Amino acid sequence: MAQLSPTTDGDAAQPHLSEGPVLAANAAFYDAFNTKDADAMARVWSDTYDVTCVHPGWNVLEGREAVLESWRRILENPDQPKIVSAAQSARVLGTTAIVVGRELVAGSPIATTNAFVWENGSWRMILHHASPVAIAGGA
Repeated sequence: MAQLSPTTDGDAAQPHLSEGPVLAANAAFYDAFNTKDADAMARVWSDTYDVTCVHPGWNVLEGREAVLESWRRILENPDQPKIVSAAQSARVLGTTAIVVGRELVAGSPIATTNAFVWENGSWRMILHHASPVAIAGGA
């Protein structure tokens, strides 16, 4: 499983400004999804800050309880396909970081934005937004 705690310059209160630790936190999110581990998924999400999730085709979910309940339902679905994530890029903006990328879910392309905050010495997710991508030449 990917590491959630980034390396720091000796001060857990200050995030490391490189992209690697944020990408590791992002990978932990996909690991939790693909192993269907609801506890690992809960550890990815912030305990302190407001969280929001937009699954493809769903309405906006706000609040840790609603977001984690949605993930429990998804992870309990035996027919839920694995996600292949790719083309991830991260931007660290002080104690906030944004990861944009692509997913393939059952062969369908999805564009994603994941936002993280520095919380108690690690990057924790506050936003997952996933939207279908129109296929070139499609209507």
